[in-house]
Amino acid sequence: MLKIGVIGAGHLGKIHIKCINEIPEYELVGFFDNDESNAKAVSKEFGIRNFDSIDALIKEVDVIDIVTPTIAHFEHAAHALKQFRHVFIEKPIVASPEEALKLIEIAKEANVKVQVGHVERYNPAFIAAAPFIDNPMFIEVHRLANFNPRGTDVPVILDLMIHDIDIVLHTVHANLKKISASGVAVMTDTPDIVNARLEFDNGCVANLTASRISLSPMRKARFFKRDAYISVDFLNKKAEVAFLKSIDAGNTNPFVPIWDPGNGKEAKQIHFERPEINHTNAIQSELSSFAHAIIGNTTPDVTINDGYLALKVAHQILEKVEYGLDKFNPEPD
Repeated sequence: MLKIGVIGAGHLGKIHIKCINEIPEYELVGFFDNDESNAKAVSKEFGIRNFDSIDALIKEVDVIDIVTPTIAHFEHAAHALKQFRHVFIEKPIVASPEEALKLIEIAKEANVKVQVGHVERYNPAFIAAAPFIDNPMFIEVHRLANFNPRGTDVPVILDLMIHDIDIVLHTVHANLKKISASGVAVMTDTPDIVNARLEFDNGCVANLTASRISLSPMRKARFFKRDAYISVDFLNKKAEVAFLKSIDAGNTNPFVPIWDPGNGKEAKQIHFERPEINHTNAIQSELSSFAHAIIGNTTPDVTINDGYLALKVAHQILEKVEYGLDKFNPEPD
């Protein structure tokens, strides 16, 4: 059994604590939170030890789970890695690509496991649809959320869009060659709604929109490939696949629509399929998978390098957005 400690017991940290308590491979030793009143409340709520310092917590565990604001990720992760502790770290991995590269080197020297919390990889709808998403050539993603002051210390790209950046990089097996982006700061001092276009060497294009000022929430991705369309609803945990299939003359279903392109080309049937969804807790699944990677000495599902690549693209998008804002909204003289 792996002894684990949590750094950060805010809204998400408490969810992690609850999930860890339900994973048999872990023994939750305790947590650290720098808000003394919150720490006491969490300790009482879950009946677990509140450590007085991060050092004291690290000494008692095999694994550290970092669920603090992003600005503190690098400091805590580097400290734990230098003590040869395995580290699970929430997305985005750290505050900057430069910090991520430094963390990669520290992790290599420590020779321990690191996993980044890109939780949508474990979304039941995405897991069900993933076998159908091979060689997508066009991807359309909308991640829209109601306004919530929590998380507005960073641009919407790092708060919301980074989920979809990771999904796109995970499903498109080609080099990213071009990024275009635009955005607007509406409610906060950083972009609140952003659209980005990612173009890959193999011809695939991904169009991503993220907003934290929407009236209606939406977390949906659509993947298009030759002869097929796959829809993933991350919010409502649904998936749908539509694909073209050659007509079986001896077993034609009269209720399945036919698509006839004409010009002597083969007519095909249009089939619809709804993959079976195994409804699971995505956060619990990712934490459990990390335990299995440590115990089995295998590569974590979402590696430290995956976290770096998603963060790198997120910052490239941010640079494009900020350039556009500066260009079209110059400071007054």
